[in-house]
Amino acid sequence: MAAIVVDDTSISSESERANPKTAGKIRRDGGSSFSSYLQATPLAVILGLFLLLPILTIGMVSFWDYDSVRIYPDFVTFNYTETLGSWVTWKTYLNTLKFTVIVWALTMVIGFWVAHFLAFHIRSATMQMILFLVCTVPFLTSNIIRMISWVPFLGRNGLINSSLIQLGIVPKPLEFLLFSEFAVVLAMVHLYTLFMVTPIFNTLMRIDRSLIEAARDAGASGFQVLTNVIIPLAKPGIAIGSIFVVTLVMGDFITVRFMSGGQSASVGLMMSNQISLLQYPAAAANAVILLIVVLLIVAAILRVVDIRKEL
Repeated sequence: MAAIVVDDTSISSESERANPKTAGKIRRDGGSSFSSYLQATPLAVILGLFLLLPILTIGMVSFWDYDSVRIYPDFVTFNYTETLGSWVTWKTYLNTLKFTVIVWALTMVIGFWVAHFLAFHIRSATMQMILFLVCTVPFLTSNIIRMISWVPFLGRNGLINSSLIQLGIVPKPLEFLLFSEFAVVLAMVHLYTLFMVTPIFNTLMRIDRSLIEAARDAGASGFQVLTNVIIPLAKPGIAIGSIFVVTLVMGDFITVRFMSGGQSASVGLMMSNQISLLQYPAAAANAVILLIVVLLIVAAILRVVDIRKEL
């Protein structure tokens, strides 16, 4: 029998001639796919160099050994066992979580009402933008400067204590106003509220006003409109703001150091102290644990609210 040889090239050419539209579509799809990868390459390189590589480096250093003068490349689990086996560490993490919950709750309430006022009570778009920009004015200065600016107000001889004593409300200065957990929470709320205002305001501005009008026409009260229409539709913005605030508070150490006067602790402050003592592997192990805790919190938020509606 004679062998039959089939030329794939000729068949492909004949198929393209028979259906030129399909062939052109295949070429365009291949080109667009390559173009998409090419466009994503710079971002992938930047994320790899400045995000993934540092995290991998921290994870690697967390298994190294150290003494009082240097660190030794090795593979030991001592840093993790010492960190997780210490009651001081657990107490510090619980204290950090306490700050996170309190600050998150306060910033969410304040941020929601500020965003609600800007979105629904200010009719002019120009005035909305002006008032929103006014909220961002404090960000033109350093966090440390904004934090220290509370000292003249909260100190023993500060404005608040002096006013309360002159009015006869208190007989002596209130000690808890400064260098306390109250001062830490107040400073954090001041620093991070805008991170809650911005995504909620963006979400509220996307709400179709006809839905609110329909709820009112159906006899819903203002409170019912708020709880059944506005808040459910604002959940993506609340979730995004919550992620911002939680991650910032969990890693904060400057605010705790200055505003508590050394009377309180946080995970970030503990890592800062370890770095100052050249205990880099121990600090790296704490950083890995903190990263895992924060990722678990973020995953829990994303499981409750689908923020893809906002993206």
